[in-house]
Amino acid sequence: MDTAARELSSSLSLPTASLHGHDTATLSQAMGLLAIVGDLSMGQPIDGSERSARLAARVAAAAGANAAACEHARMVALLRWSGCTANAAGFAAMMGDDVGARHALVSHTLNAQQVARLSDTTELAEVHCEIAGDIAAMMGLPAVVESGLRHVWEHYDGSGLPFHLRGDEVPTVVYHAALGGDLEILARVHGIERALEMIAQLGDVKYPARLVALVAPHARAWLDELEADEAPSSQADFLPVSVPLTLVADMIELKLPWLAGYSRRVALLAQEAAQLAGLPEAQQRSLARAALLHGIGRAAVTNTVWERSGKLSAADWEAVRLVPYWTARAGSRIDGLGPDAQLASHVYERLDGSGYFRSLDASALGAPQRLLGVAAAWVALRSPRPWRAAHEPAAAGALLAAQVTGGRFDRVMVDAVMAAATGVRPTPGNGANGAGGAPVRATLSAREAEVLQRISLGESNKEAARAMRISPSTVRTHVESIFRKLDCSTRAAATLKALTLGLI
Repeated sequence: MDTAARELSSSLSLPTASLHGHDTATLSQAMGLLAIVGDLSMGQPIDGSERSARLAARVAAAAGANAAACEHARMVALLRWSGCTANAAGFAAMMGDDVGARHALVSHTLNAQQVARLSDTTELAEVHCEIAGDIAAMMGLPAVVESGLRHVWEHYDGSGLPFHLRGDEVPTVVYHAALGGDLEILARVHGIERALEMIAQLGDVKYPARLVALVAPHARAWLDELEADEAPSSQADFLPVSVPLTLVADMIELKLPWLAGYSRRVALLAQEAAQLAGLPEAQQRSLARAALLHGIGRAAVTNTVWERSGKLSAADWEAVRLVPYWTARAGSRIDGLGPDAQLASHVYERLDGSGYFRSLDASALGAPQRLLGVAAAWVALRSPRPWRAAHEPAAAGALLAAQVTGGRFDRVMVDAVMAAATGVRPTPGNGANGAGGAPVRATLSAREAEVLQRISLGESNKEAARAMRISPSTVRTHVESIFRKLDCSTRAAATLKALTLGLI
């Protein structure tokens, strides 16, 4: 990490600039993407959150909720995993596999070894809830939805996290979402009869027993309806109409602290290189959007694979090769995003057929696909990783040139990307592309901005202090000031807000 820290300033030189409105999505699209990323992160089927959301709305209706409250339950259930990328590193450190362990946790299938490794998760729950609530606020969702997401791990008997709320202290919408989610997951994993037994045992523990009694007679019919009708629920028409896709990209990249801002930089570079290469406006737009979407499938792979410094095993590679597949699958499930996600899923294809997941060759790769792969490779080479420092521009260019000689990259696209990356850059933006709902509380000092940039990439206070040649206590003071100014309490939340506000 020390070597990577020394390369930080040069490697992140690509500034935040305008994507010319190419990064917007409808609220329904953004919520759908966040739900899918959450499902992949939790080891769930790609439609798990959507199914849970529809069940949560039915639970609310059975409890006598009006139409608005049912919609709130649907949204909380749809987005309840939206903070899970932010604590993936913590789960991986504790359990060895953040994806598999969380699947076992929510499906009640933890084995003895996993139970032994599972310890106090209060801090992980705090990070999850703060991020989920912040995302709701940034998208302008109703206050009751934001509150539900900030307390999504609380239980009726006070055994939940992170605040140990109990009874009526827990937002009612949390009980609706939790019961709907448990019904979907437990019935799928254990069968309906066993699922109802398990849910009954959770009565007056996780949610009120009276709510379980209302739901149990209808559970089988509701599940049958889900199988018979796969149409997604409609979006309420009183909510905001658009959300920046950058918010989705930022949420995905919270999974790996050293990845923060990566997709944004790829999007900006691909867009500018496409202009230099003379690609039509429509392709420039799609490239920017595809760059922001291309990391969706990364959520399905455990952090232990991404953090591995040595050679990946055959099993690791099989998981990695599926990353673009999951990106394509996500786009295929959301109206209006299919073409952009399909382009995004070509990011690792190579002209000689050695790429993945389709192993396409030059005959099947057009200019947008070729350019996206080069742009992503350049930004990756110029960025520090836990196992290596960032490559200097000349070294990164030489590596791309070698890929051209080897028949993997297109010379024209490499030239366009390098011209865009090394040419005169615009002045860093002021965060106009950030999502609404997270106003700047105060301007960060230059020192605070440097500290924030370093901790956002996973550096500890000691590592940041050593690199900046200041004391750890001074770094801690800066971190406390950053948290106060950004109105947050965790590093993941500070990173998310700083990215959306254009501060890093």
